[in-house]
Amino acid sequence: MLEYTDFEEKTIQRTEIFHGKIIDVAVDDVALPNGGTSKRELVFHPGGVAVIALTAENKMVFVRQFRKPLERVILEIPAGKIDPGEGNSPERTGARELEEETGYRPASLEHLYSMYLSPGFANEILHIYCATAITKVENPLPQDDDEVLEIYELTFEEAQAAIADGSICDAKTLFALQYWELLELKRRKGLA
Repeated sequence: MLEYTDFEEKTIQRTEIFHGKIIDVAVDDVALPNGGTSKRELVFHPGGVAVIALTAENKMVFVRQFRKPLERVILEIPAGKIDPGEGNSPERTGARELEEETGYRPASLEHLYSMYLSPGFANEILHIYCATAITKVENPLPQDDDEVLEIYELTFEEAQAAIADGSICDAKTLFALQYWELLELKRRKGLA
């Protein structure tokens, strides 16, 4: 059986390229396990949280927003980065982001899964939660100054149509819809 050391790339030198509001970028010179060397371009991110929020009417809550890297508008589940001080409590980030982006507050959040989004170059981890018993808040937390969002509540069929037309195209939201489909199957079989 191959061990970790059979694959480990040892950092020879790190060059820090950029320190930003959301990410830091570095280039590492690495020694490869086969004796060669290479460069690795790395993105460091504090991590994020995404929330699957279902209404009492069995609709999923989405936000529609412009995404500059894609140069287009897409539909996504509510999500955001973990702010300083929230690192040990992604659940707190999830509750905050859901309220800021949608005006909904959950009775509780259930952690479903944590995943690395692009481990080939970034350490960003995304924690996905399912919100239960969401209620509209009269005076929700304010949205971030640099966010322009529209809130949508879609049925499962409407969400599937949004996938088909390309409005839903990001990994976290596709994961959320797969999870919702599993919930629906369990509900129909009387397991949920």
